[in-house]
Amino acid sequence: MGRGKIAITRIENRAARQVTFAKRRGGLFKKTHELSVLCDAEIGLIIFSSNGKLYEFCNESSSIPHIIRRYEISKGMRVPESNDWEQIEKESKRIRKETDDLQLSVRCYKGENLSSLHHEGLVELEKQLECSVNKVRAQKLELLQQQVDNLRRKGKMLEEENQQIQYHLHHVAMLEQQQAAAAMVKPMEQQRMLEQFQFSDEDQPISSLLQLAPLPPQFQPYRVQPTQPNLQDFSLSIPDPCNYIW
Repeated sequence: MGRGKIAITRIENRAARQVTFAKRRGGLFKKTHELSVLCDAEIGLIIFSSNGKLYEFCNESSSIPHIIRRYEISKGMRVPESNDWEQIEKESKRIRKETDDLQLSVRCYKGENLSSLHHEGLVELEKQLECSVNKVRAQKLELLQQQVDNLRRKGKMLEEENQQIQYHLHHVAMLEQQQAAAAMVKPMEQQRMLEQFQFSDEDQPISSLLQLAPLPPQFQPYRVQPTQPNLQDFSLSIPDPCNYIW
């Protein structure tokens, strides 16, 4: 039965972590030595433990500082330390030639100094310029389309805002018209009421004023008869003498 897979996570137990570090460090150094011998590779290995202790390994024919210096030179982080003036002059000529070629390319792209180019060079330059122009035009069209979309959205927002303002103004105008109509109707009603109660003589008694307005049927005058027989009004009900027996 095969071994199960071990989850690659940090070992929380400190003792177990140190034991695992020692075992795997030894295995790593062994594999590095085998790789350098089998493939004739220059290998430098630097390890710092969790306690800050340094462990290193490199080929027997080399050293860690030499490998670090070589790495920095290959990455361009350090100028080669050499007393060979021929090598330095050769490197400077190469850099100068690359600079001149770049300047010539820039002038050709600007349409200057085209006499130094042959037919094939001019055709290649034309293709490059057409490709560059197409890219520039595509970018320009994209920017213009974005601006048009932004303007359309802004115009739609302004149109909606204008409609809201018009609706508000129409509502305010309707309210003002209703208020003006109500203010005109109130004096007319007052004038009509005064015309109904108009009289020629100011000294006319109040009773005549009351007679001007007829009373509705439910407000016609009536008389209340008292409950005592001797207080009732005989004029309203007179008994017939024939009903008595003499």
